[in-house]
Amino acid sequence: MPSHNDKEPLRITSEDLAGVVVPVEGPGPASASDGAPAAKSYGSINDAADKAPIVADERGSFLLQGWFYLGMAGLIGAMLGWALCEPGFVDGAGPNRWGNLLLLPAIITFMCIGFGVSESIVERSLAKAFLRGVLALPLGIILGFIFEFVANIIYNLGLAMCAQMGVVSYRNPAAWIARGLAWAVFGAAGGTIYGIVGQSFRKAKYGIIGGLLGAGLGGIIFDPIAMATKGGAPSRAVGFALVGIATGVAMGLVESALKDRWLYVTSGPLAGKQFILYKQLSTIGSQQQSDIYLFKDPSILPQHAVVAVSGSRVQLKALGTTYVGGSPVSTRVLQDGDLLQIGRYAFRYKERHRS
Repeated sequence: MPSHNDKEPLRITSEDLAGVVVPVEGPGPASASDGAPAAKSYGSINDAADKAPIVADERGSFLLQGWFYLGMAGLIGAMLGWALCEPGFVDGAGPNRWGNLLLLPAIITFMCIGFGVSESIVERSLAKAFLRGVLALPLGIILGFIFEFVANIIYNLGLAMCAQMGVVSYRNPAAWIARGLAWAVFGAAGGTIYGIVGQSFRKAKYGIIGGLLGAGLGGIIFDPIAMATKGGAPSRAVGFALVGIATGVAMGLVESALKDRWLYVTSGPLAGKQFILYKQLSTIGSQQQSDIYLFKDPSILPQHAVVAVSGSRVQLKALGTTYVGGSPVSTRVLQDGDLLQIGRYAFRYKERHRS
C-alpha cells in the first residue's frame, strides 16, 4: 500500500509555459479611479506639422548674379546690333550707307531689350520675359535714335574742345574721354529701359548710374581697341562687345551696391539670386507674373505671399503655408536676418544698415 507522502510527479506542458506572465518593475496598475489604462504617448502629429521642413543652404550660382546676366545681356545685344548693321557699314569719309546710320541705334535697341528681359529669363519666367521684350522693343528703338542724336552732340562738342586744346588725333587720350562722355548716354538709355520694364523708379535710377559708368568706360577704350586691331569690322566688333559687357556689369554692380532691402535665396532652384524689394507690394508665388516667381513646386500657390514695404516697416503676409524662423506665420514684420521658407525655397531677408 503506498504511503500518504507519495505525490504525483509534476508535469509542465507547453500550454502552461505559454500562460506564464513575467512581472515587470515599474509603476503598478492604474487604480479604478484612473479609468482605462493610460496609453503610451508617441507625441502629437501637430507638433511635426508646426515645424518647418529642414532645408539646407545651397551654394549660389554666379549665373544668377545681376552683374553676370546683365553683362551677358549687354554683350549679346551689342553683338546682334553690330552683326545686323555691319554689312551696310562703310569705313572712311565717303557717303554713309544704311549701316552707318543704323549701327548705334540698333546696338542701343538690342542692348535695351537684353537688359529688359534678362532678369526674367534667369528667373525662368518666360511669359514675363515676353511681355517685357514687347515693351522694350519700341522703347529701345525710340530711345536708340534720341540718345544717338544726343551722344553725337556731346561727342562733337568734346572734339571741338579737344581741337581748341590742340588735339587733332584720335590717338590722344583727350579724344578717348570725349567719346566716353558721349557714349555714356547709351548706358543711360539701357538703365532707363531696365527701370521702366521693372516698373520701378529706383531701379531705373540705379540702372542709369551703372549704365553711365559702364558705357562711359567702354567708350574710352573703344579708340585704343581700334588702334590695336588696325580698325575695320574686327575693331568695331570687339569695341562694341566690351561696351555692352561693361554697361551691363556696371548696372548690376551699382544696383547691388545701392540696394537697401532684399530677399536672398539660400535654397531651391534659384539659390544665389537676390530679389531687391523695390515695390511697395511684391508678390511671391507660382504664377509667372509674380514679382518673385517660384517654379517646380506644386505646394506653392499662384499667389502664395505678399511683402509690403511701408517706410522702414517690411511686413510679410502669407496666403499659403509659410515659415519664418521655423514657425508657421500668417503675418510677420520682417527683421534683418529672418529666414523664410516657402515649399522647397528658403530666403534670407536682409537690410542695409545706414549710419
